[in-house]
Amino acid sequence: MRYTVLVITGLAVLSQFGLQMASLLVVLGTAGLAIGLALQGTLSNLAAGVMLLIFHPFKIGDYVEVAGHAGTVGSIRLFATELSTPDNVHIIVPNAQVWGAAVINYSHHETRRLEIAVGIGYEDDIDKAIATISRLIDADDRALVDPAPLVAVIELSDSAVNLTVRVWSQASDRWDLKLDLTKQIKEALDDAGVTIPYPQRTVHIVNEADE
Repeated sequence: MRYTVLVITGLAVLSQFGLQMASLLVVLGTAGLAIGLALQGTLSNLAAGVMLLIFHPFKIGDYVEVAGHAGTVGSIRLFATELSTPDNVHIIVPNAQVWGAAVINYSHHETRRLEIAVGIGYEDDIDKAIATISRLIDADDRALVDPAPLVAVIELSDSAVNLTVRVWSQASDRWDLKLDLTKQIKEALDDAGVTIPYPQRTVHIVNEADE
């Protein structure tokens, strides 16, 4: 209100000196439009930053994927959000892009599921392979009992019987558990005599001279 009164008073004073109000208003309107267009991107980033701070789709320390970028949130500012990638690359994303895109927050839930694909030979014992993998999961305290883990046949492919291993864990343990289980499954299946076959293809050779 104070600045509005000052502007109106200034215009009234200028009109007393013979300055045409219509011309002045046109000039001010044109200048305001030019300034508004120039600040359009900045104002949209500001508005998006306010929305991010109000609704909190993620917080500092969360690992997110947004606007084509993925990383750990370092800061949420009024105009931009800062991310750090796993290899420590710093990314600054304008808030208008963050608010206008789908946000994938990998840290939102306390628990997450990991999945490992394992292929065994057609001549191998499926139940033996499943039992071997299940024992490894049961022996690891990081693997949650509820939801229960799953080891099952998911596909009969060209060269192997494909098993899927699905285990729930705390989000902070997921990556380390997946790395450890992958190694342990390979070693345990080797000890149990269960093969992990290479891709195979049967080729039939036709001798045209014999036809």
